[in-house]
Amino acid sequence: MKGWKGLAVGATAVAVAVAGCGSGSTDTSSSSKAGEPRTLTVWLMDGSAPTSLTDALNKEFEGAHAGVTVKYEIQKWNGIQDKLTTALASNNPPDVIELGNTQTAKFASEETLLDLSGDVSSLNGDQWLSGLKDSLTWDGKQYAMPFYAANRTVLYRTDLFQAAGITAAPTSRDEWLAAIEKLKAANASDPEFQALYLPGQSWYSLLSFIWDEGGDVAKSQGSAWTGSLNTAEAKAGLEFYKKLAEAGSKAPKDTDEATPQQAEVYGKGKVAMFIGLPWEVGTAAKADPTLKDKTGAFAIPSKTAGKTAPVFLGGSNVAIPQGSKNQDLAKEYLKLLSSKKYQDLLAEGGSVPGTSKDTAKLATTPVGKALAASAPNGKVTPTTPAWAAVESGQNPLKDMLTAYLTGAKSIDQATGDANAALSKTLGG
Repeated sequence: MKGWKGLAVGATAVAVAVAGCGSGSTDTSSSSKAGEPRTLTVWLMDGSAPTSLTDALNKEFEGAHAGVTVKYEIQKWNGIQDKLTTALASNNPPDVIELGNTQTAKFASEETLLDLSGDVSSLNGDQWLSGLKDSLTWDGKQYAMPFYAANRTVLYRTDLFQAAGITAAPTSRDEWLAAIEKLKAANASDPEFQALYLPGQSWYSLLSFIWDEGGDVAKSQGSAWTGSLNTAEAKAGLEFYKKLAEAGSKAPKDTDEATPQQAEVYGKGKVAMFIGLPWEVGTAAKADPTLKDKTGAFAIPSKTAGKTAPVFLGGSNVAIPQGSKNQDLAKEYLKLLSSKKYQDLLAEGGSVPGTSKDTAKLATTPVGKALAASAPNGKVTPTTPAWAAVESGQNPLKDMLTAYLTGAKSIDQATGDANAALSKTLGG
């Protein structure tokens, strides 16, 4: 399930416009006879679903559809947007595809995905998290089904918390800041110690604080989007980010969580907390295997005691290309994938299930429990094809963070400049 995170931090914008295949040219094979040999081509991404799930899914599907063979192909995230663009414009696209939830609006707007609005109920639509539903909505229609997601939590050293006298995970911003002060006091003799590693450009973390204040990065009026980083709510979120960073972090103010990889920094043993994704514990444990047993997790606290802050729900959707010649079978495949049996297998693999609010199978580990606690309060970035350019280009949110944290700009200047740049990008 690591794969989608690359897209979450930077989906590559593609300049090539794709001509819509047009529903009139599609043969959905509705006239095929039962038992007639057919092949359903499925593209899922490397690392997304455990083989225990895909092996069972494909076997059960073939068993239930006489004459049907599932041609299951694993794709690499690197270069997938170009590959999908080419495949979806061809006369023989795959029948089922996985794509990042920040990519879906782009392909939907290019009319290369099948409208699934009429199939939502058969795909357990009443169980979709609202944030995931937003990620597959374009122009009021549903063009995919949520596959899985993950969100950021606060990963922390249980041994350092215990040594500092912190007996319970923070449940509010104030408790979080108090924990930082206790950790600093307990490790005052170590000049390399950081109570919280928070790089200056960790803008996915910033989203939580902006959303928690009731703000957002952009607002829509129909299909038009404009920035809203200059609102009082967004400024309040930025101010808390700065307060948090100044309280406990010595991380660079002009880099993000990938430069250097924050999990590797945590793995060196001088950091008590960072805001990370579930698999980053494994990355850190490569340097120090004991961290697997010494790392706990708690949901990003809200400013309101006892509540969790909204979190970015990064993940994948599954869709049916408009040009698929087996749309009937593809819908049946999605229907099986959306069933409780396979959603439980996704949760057991450590993911937030896409079409089930039952996270009992996920909440069996400390990190999974924190994921499950915050996922219902998840959101996504603006669902517009233009958003890809924000992440892959000169990201205004990163520039804003560095400018404000370093003191190069006042909060009004930093948010005003970022908002103008964001509005320009989203407005095309």
